[in-house]
Amino acid sequence: MASTAKPVRPQFSADHEGFLRYRRFRWLKIASVTCLVAILGYLMADVKPRPNGGSWVGYTLGTIGAALIVWLALLGIRKRAMTAGAWSLKAWTSAHVYLGLSLIVIATLHTGFQLGWNVHTLAYVLMMVVILSGIWGVSAYASLPAALSSNREELTQEQMFEGIRAIDRQLEDAAQPLGREHSDLVIAALEQDFFKTGLWARLSGNYRNCQTARAIAGFARADASGGGDAAIGRVEKLLIRRQAQLDRLRRQMRLRALLEVWLCVHVPATVALLAALTAHIISVFYYW
Repeated sequence: MASTAKPVRPQFSADHEGFLRYRRFRWLKIASVTCLVAILGYLMADVKPRPNGGSWVGYTLGTIGAALIVWLALLGIRKRAMTAGAWSLKAWTSAHVYLGLSLIVIATLHTGFQLGWNVHTLAYVLMMVVILSGIWGVSAYASLPAALSSNREELTQEQMFEGIRAIDRQLEDAAQPLGREHSDLVIAALEQDFFKTGLWARLSGNYRNCQTARAIAGFARADASGGGDAAIGRVEKLLIRRQAQLDRLRRQMRLRALLEVWLCVHVPATVALLAALTAHIISVFYYW
């Protein structure tokens, strides 16, 4: 007897869906419609000489923009509350990204394309800084975690440190027979704290004062001059291994820095934006 059961249709699930694609780009669609309505309202408004921040269109767009800025700034608080459903953290983050981008249109139309050297323009500039740093953050979170995982090659950061420490112990023993010149190079490499680096070096991956690289160059010159022996060759190989381990660890540090540094701009700029926005609103009502 043939079965009459209906085939089960796969259900759409957002369990493994990124926040940018949440619910088939729900918040991208909402933000796009919001921008379209704002543009049409601006173009169709019967305001002479043209819609600006002091017109009813400007006040409407300004109110929407200010409310959005305050709401978007609450994401940091929202992250501390774990909920599911329509207002899960994933949904909130998706809305944060797309509605944040819509502010570019809403706030620009609110200004009526009239900018100057005042607190109003300061608020607008700070808003753009926040948005641009947010774009960088989204790009970083979309690409860098995979690079971090690939660079680690299933090693934890502690295992990377232990690998360097193990090579350092071998270097201490192997360097015992060396002369003063080569011993000093090894000692300088071992004593250098690879955590004490400037922000630019960590972000760029350019470590000009790397004592391990300097030691390798010194040992290479000894080989080129024919003054190398078995002890020097053994230490040189260990230094090269140490450099490879350091390069991996530094790549990891660089990727993590790139993943986190945008917050050093995004968060302070958001606080400054809220302050400038408050000053902007107060000054508007004061001179109204």
